[in-house]
Parts: sequence; structure tokens; C-alpha cells
Amino acid sequence: MAVEITGPMHERYDEILSERALELIGLLHRELNGRRLELLDRRRERVAEIAAGGSLGFLPETAPIREDPSWRVAPPAPGLVDRRVEITGPTDRKMTVNALNSGAKVWLADHEDANTPLWENVVGGQLNLLDAVTRNIDFSTEAGKSYALKPDEELATIVVRPRGWHLPEKHLLVDGERTSGSLVDFALYLVACGQLQLDRGAGPYFYLPKMESHLEARLWNDAFVLAQDFLGMPRGTIRATVLIETYPAAFEMEEILYELREHSAGLNAGRWDFMFSVIKTYRTRGTDFQLPDRNSVTMTVPFMRAYTELLVQTCHKRGAHAIGGMAAFIPSKDPAVNEQAFAKVEADKQREAADGFDGSWVAHPGMVDICKTVFTAVLGSNPNQLGKLRPEVSVTADELLDVVSTPGEVTEEGLRNNISVAIQYLAAWLEGTGAVGIFNLMEDAATAEISRSQIWQWRHNEVVLDTGAQITADLVTQLADEEIAKLEGDPARYTAARETFLEVANADDYIDFLTIPAYERMP
Repeated sequence: MAVEITGPMHERYDEILSERALELIGLLHRELNGRRLELLDRRRERVAEIAAGGSLGFLPETAPIREDPSWRVAPPAPGLVDRRVEITGPTDRKMTVNALNSGAKVWLADHEDANTPLWENVVGGQLNLLDAVTRNIDFSTEAGKSYALKPDEELATIVVRPRGWHLPEKHLLVDGERTSGSLVDFALYLVACGQLQLDRGAGPYFYLPKMESHLEARLWNDAFVLAQDFLGMPRGTIRATVLIETYPAAFEMEEILYELREHSAGLNAGRWDFMFSVIKTYRTRGTDFQLPDRNSVTMTVPFMRAYTELLVQTCHKRGAHAIGGMAAFIPSKDPAVNEQAFAKVEADKQREAADGFDGSWVAHPGMVDICKTVFTAVLGSNPNQLGKLRPEVSVTADELLDVVSTPGEVTEEGLRNNISVAIQYLAAWLEGTGAVGIFNLMEDAATAEISRSQIWQWRHNEVVLDTGAQITADLVTQLADEEIAKLEGDPARYTAARETFLEVANADDYIDFLTIPAYERMP
């Protein structure tokens, strides 16, 4: 059975959904999808083992990889040598132009957390990337202002983030089966833009999200090898940076680099997704892994500090870039709000630069200069800090697992904020927008995931708020209705978002990803 397209074919879709691209999707699905599903089953088995009293730790069976001083990843690829500031965002037309023109060194072109898998976004985003690579992209606002790309030498390097291994693509079927969103996003970009990027002196580069083990990295590496051989590209042409944004992956950083070493471009340290994974992995273990209000959990609390220190040391030991976390602030019209927020962002980036990170993320073009200035003050004329090996760092498994010492409390304000942000985000997500400005922050799916996960954890741990009220399903429902009443516009806009949110926050059984039931509500 051929690859079947079940979504509508709009103008120019054949440029992305080409015969060659569909052939590659079919090859990758038939060769790798069985392993993908087995690895997703293994995730659930690991959670069950932890629920039965087990724990995460550094793997004894891979100790020889960690102890071998001889191996290193491939040297930095063209366009990825200097990564002092990276901007993230979805692949809509406006963001594509603004991100490439932003002055950032890299643009994380997001088909994952800052995007929604609406069929028009899946294919339309790839068309925008193709137009960007061929310099056929521009846009105009309703006010008549036009935007076009700057000269090539001033543009950010494109690094595409495909969907995680857990997300399917229901509009492309192989042998009657749904395909992997990861492999679809990867294959469509590689076929449409891979050779064009090589011809421009860059390459097809990717950010890989949500992995939980080195075996999942091995699966990606096998996908790279299959695709490169299929397209006649030299092995090692593809480069990938891995987001270490799950708790299990923090214990397998070195092994992940090893599996991808021919294609590796480094590791990235996240925040919300990492906290989300802490809760998800240890959700049955009571208050030892309970987090306070999410906004009080900074990157300097003990377990987060251990995680970022280990990431920098691991990367530089193997010649890989270490990329810091997100500055999500959106510049406001209020100078006082900006002054306070800019100071926090600057301090956060100063910490990362001092720790040895080679660059960091921002979510808005208005924040590029702050990040760039901070890293330039440390880097000087050097493009990165790969020579900063951090031999003094020694992180133990116990330090990575030390969640209980995180300071802070659970407050009604924090609960309400989680509810409001999650519902506002989901409403936009279901309408096809994955990057949403809420309370002066650019939010994506990671924020909604940590928000609803915290509520689930607090409710199951029978947490009492600072007001004296215990968090129950009824209280969550009541506060959800109160928060929706505060929002502008027609409350009916939030009906589906409310139902989706309450489905995951008030469920007896934890739902691994809220985007999975939300995807089923999407055409």
C-alpha cells in the first residue's frame, strides 16, 4: 500500500508532499516505526518500575562509554560554530522572516512545542522554510508595512525542531497506519530543503525534543543514516542538537551524544519540560518529588543546578555545544515592567555564560541583543566556550534527584496562574496557534504541560493551599470557571480548552501528554 494523504491538498502542497518525500516517509515508517512504538512502551515500563520503588540513575551497562576518554562528536558544522544567541518560534510566514532577520545566530524553526499539528501548519510551515531557503519569502501587515529578508550573511542559521517521538501524524498513512510526526517533519524538510541548504554552504540541521533514553537517540541516528543514504547525501551531513528536557535523559547525556556522535551538534537545557518530566516520572512517589509554584522553581535550585552543570561539563568533554534555556519575556509597553524583566533575563544569561554555556535561547526579537551582549562579554572574539571543560564539576545521581529540597510553597495564586495559562494556551492551540503571548511571556506547549501536571500532582498529594483550602477536582473546576470569567471575549471560545484541560488535570490516571487528546479534537 502506498503512502496515503488524508489531509486536503492546497496550493503548492505538492512541492512539499512530493513523490520523493512520500517515498522517504514510507521507508522510515516501515523500517523504524515498530522500534518507535516499543521505545514508547519502554517509557511506560520505566515509570511503572519507579512506582514500584525503583529510581533513575546512571546506567551501569553504559559505563564504558562514559569512562572512555577517546571519543568526541563531529566538529561544529558551518553555521553552527557560533551559537551565542538563538531565537525560537513557529514557522508561520511572519515569524520566519522576523526570526531570520532578528540578529540571532540560530533560529529554532519549531514544528513542536511552539506549533500546533494542524495540517495547514504541518505543510504550510515547510513551505515557508522552503521559501526562506530560496529567498522567496516576505509578508505585509494589514497596516501596509512590508518585511523581507536581509542579506544572506546576516540571517540566522535554520535548525528545525520536529515533533517528539510520541506524536502521530494522522493525515499521512503508511500501510493504513498513522505515521510518526517526528519522521514526517524530518523527512519533509530534508527532502525539500536539505540539498538546498548544502548548496548554500550550510546543511540540514535539527533540534530533537522529548527523548528519554540513548536508545531513542539511536533511533534518530538510524533515521539519519537511512535518509542520507536514500538521498545520496554523505553520512554526517545532518546535524542534531538534543534537548535534554526529560528527567531520564539527564542521566544519559553522554550516551545520547555517543549514539549521535557522527551527527551531534550539542545538547540544550530546558526548564518547563524538564520540570514536567520530573512530575511525570515520579508522580506516584508522594511529596518527595512535589514541586512548589512553578514560577518559584528557578534554574538555581539544587536539582536544576546539578542538571545544568552536568550538561555543560558533558558537552565540552566531548566537543559538543551546550545551549542554555529560554528567556520567554515579551517586551511590554510598560517601561517599568521591561526594566524589571530585562534585569532578570540579563542575570539569567550571565549565569549561563559564566557556567560555560556556548549560547542561549530567546523567544522574541526584542530580547536578542540582551542575550548577545551578555555572551559576547564572556566570549570576546571566541565563537564558543568549548575549551571550558569544567573539571571541577562532579554531579551525583542523588544531586539530580534532590527535588525535595526545592524551596517554595503552593499558593492559590500559583494554582490560578497554572489554570489560566493552560486554558488560554489550549484555546489558541486548538485554533492552530502554538506560540501565545500570555502575561508578557511567550508560552508554548511546555508551559501548559507543567501547569496541568503540577495541578494533577498537587491534587493527588492532597496539598493544602496557603489559604487553607485543599486542592480537589471540584476546586480546580471552580477556579477554572472563575479564571475564564476574567478573560476578554466570548467565553464560548474556551469551551473546548476547558474540557481538554479538566480532562487531563482532574483525571484519576495521569495522561502522558495533553497534546495527544487535544490533537484528536483537531481536524
